[in-house]
Amino acid sequence: MEKKGFKRFKKLGPGIITGGAGDDPAGILTYTIVGATTGFSQLWLMILSTPMMIAVQDTAAKLALVTGKSLPEILNSFYSKKLTYFIVLCLATANILTIGADLQAVAAILEIITGIKSVYFLIPTTVLIGYLVIFKQYRTIKKVLIILTLVLIVYVLSAFLSKPSLIDLLKNTFIPDIRPDLTFVLAALGLLGTTISPYMIFWQASEEKEEHATVSQAKIMKFDTAVGMVYSNIIAYAIIVSSAVMIFGHTEIQTIKDAALALKPVAGDYAFLIFSIGVVVSGFLAIPVLAGSSAYAVADTFGWREGMDYKVSDAKGFYVVFLGSLLVGNFIDFFGVSAVDALYYSQVFDGILLPVLSGVLLILGNNGNILGNYKNGWFNNFFLLMTFLVSLAATIYMIIKLFVP
Repeated sequence: MEKKGFKRFKKLGPGIITGGAGDDPAGILTYTIVGATTGFSQLWLMILSTPMMIAVQDTAAKLALVTGKSLPEILNSFYSKKLTYFIVLCLATANILTIGADLQAVAAILEIITGIKSVYFLIPTTVLIGYLVIFKQYRTIKKVLIILTLVLIVYVLSAFLSKPSLIDLLKNTFIPDIRPDLTFVLAALGLLGTTISPYMIFWQASEEKEEHATVSQAKIMKFDTAVGMVYSNIIAYAIIVSSAVMIFGHTEIQTIKDAALALKPVAGDYAFLIFSIGVVVSGFLAIPVLAGSSAYAVADTFGWREGMDYKVSDAKGFYVVFLGSLLVGNFIDFFGVSAVDALYYSQVFDGILLPVLSGVLLILGNNGNILGNYKNGWFNNFFLLMTFLVSLAATIYMIIKLFVP
């Protein structure tokens, strides 16, 4: 029994990495802003988003497992290529903006720690990530990413150190508190867009294909996905709790640097150190995932050879997109675009993509010609539909409030 359990944990990978990558620096900033602007009031939404996240990721991973194809390849087979082009273009644009925000966040933290200007850390960080992906085998990269994912547990420690009120915590976790004001809805949309990010859907589906898994491993994949998504949302929940206790109503958070420095006088050096370690580690975890999801999506859309186990000479298009995403992300920072602006526009794109993708996954997940006996059950269907309706409603409400007088 113990040996069987060990084998199950040994096979974990894409789900854990995807879940950890969801808590990237841009995500950390979003969760920090949610806590700083709305307090504990959206903790219930964090809990609700967990089964939504599992349903989305599990369906995407299952499609890849059963068909042996990535999402762009499946979309090309069952829909028009124009739809695939549109979705992949939006995905790549949102990913590049988020890469820029993440690189800037990592560099800002290193500037605070070392006193050296953040701009000097951008290129070295990019080169290190590029080296890891290009010159190391996928299995090595997988091990590094899983180790980095585990380091994010420091945020749970931060939540305990903040000493939240247990009564307030339980009340806001299990009793929905819905407010119609724009601040609340924008925070909710940011939370959903960050938690159920389109790039995570493409990345995990591509990685299930990269793992060369078979349909017989569907149960392990489902377990891996559930563990990864629950772990991701525990970290996100802890970040919201920490920021709600420490800086709710005390300061305006506009950048990662603001968030880190705001913690120092309120919670001391330990909280600042925990926050800083988490941002740097999550950046090195999420940036290659972001660039990789774009590279996989573009390569599969046009039928190029792709995969991290290939040499650059054997998959040129894949690596051009990967490195190009990193370089354009750097240029965004050099042009003085703030991390918050990059984060905001990436979430707008994610808000547009999420209802489209969840709707497509709902249809594909119930297509017997594609999945056969592995069609979605009630759990995936119910929470996929909820994801579609909630994200669509939040996006429409945001657009109306922002652009209609």
